[in-house]
Amino acid sequence: MKVLVIGAGVAGLTCAAELHKSGFAVHIVEHAPEIGQKACSWFAGGMFAPWCEGESAEEPVVRLGQKALDWWEGHVDCVERQGTLVLSHKRDVSELQRFARRTDHFEIVHQNRIRELEPDISEGFMNGLFFAGEGHLNPRNALIQLASKLRSKGINITLDTNYTAVQYQAEFAADYVFDCRGLSARDDLKDLRGVKGEMLIIRSHDITLQRPVRLLHPRIPLYIVPYGEGIFMLGATMLESDAGHHISLRSTLELLSAAYAFHPALGEAEILETGVAARPAFPDNLPHIRRNGNKFYLNGLYRHGFLLAPAMATMAVQALQNPDYIPELMDKKI
Repeated sequence: MKVLVIGAGVAGLTCAAELHKSGFAVHIVEHAPEIGQKACSWFAGGMFAPWCEGESAEEPVVRLGQKALDWWEGHVDCVERQGTLVLSHKRDVSELQRFARRTDHFEIVHQNRIRELEPDISEGFMNGLFFAGEGHLNPRNALIQLASKLRSKGINITLDTNYTAVQYQAEFAADYVFDCRGLSARDDLKDLRGVKGEMLIIRSHDITLQRPVRLLHPRIPLYIVPYGEGIFMLGATMLESDAGHHISLRSTLELLSAAYAFHPALGEAEILETGVAARPAFPDNLPHIRRNGNKFYLNGLYRHGFLLAPAMATMAVQALQNPDYIPELMDKKI
């Protein structure tokens, strides 16, 4: 059978990989001139932190997210298994204690252990949590590598800014369609909303990190993700809006101030890029699979795209193969 996948972001590419693995002929169509250019996953942090996410996310995020590291490691070569380090300034130690109460699978670390893990971190950080089982990747490298790998397996990826899904479904003679368009699918998924995320990419050769660091703060939490060669991604903002295509002045100031407070050396860093993306979310902030005839929708990955896409893709393909199989996050037909 033939399956048309609409969208070449993290959801579409993982679905295509699982469909091909299960023996389906797959064609991907993306409404952009380049892979990732219009996907919110292009601006993701790329962190595999299911236990850290347990601090605020629902239980399925923690459980299903534990499958992500192995899946991505089997498909791309940019995965780092270095864990996650969670810190707070001394004045915000209550935030660290609250985080510890809501999570598990961590080691409590103190000054010497923190410096052992990350020698460049200031001696001012006295306490932290180390989640050794977590990891990260460079999301842009991952999307490009996965698309290249799919092409090498004979999967055609059409980049067409003028496409219509109906046209390609007819030309490809697709038996099924997997709609992975993210927020663009609001024409069919009326309860989908956008949650704006903002980020900065900086370069500094004055500090080296081996793993993502989360700096807790009651108002301005920050995560810093190392991408190698002195490149870091700064993020953490979430705004209940999909309006605007540029980072706000307030968010820029807060991210930069938090980064400088984390390490003064970052005050000399170069700002390489600012980025904004509207992440698709359902009312419960969990992803869902929906079906309408021969069309499947995989959407609502929210801020957990790389973490949850492999598990959701696997469930969606199983639902296609077996009509009696109902994934836990599959809604009734629409």
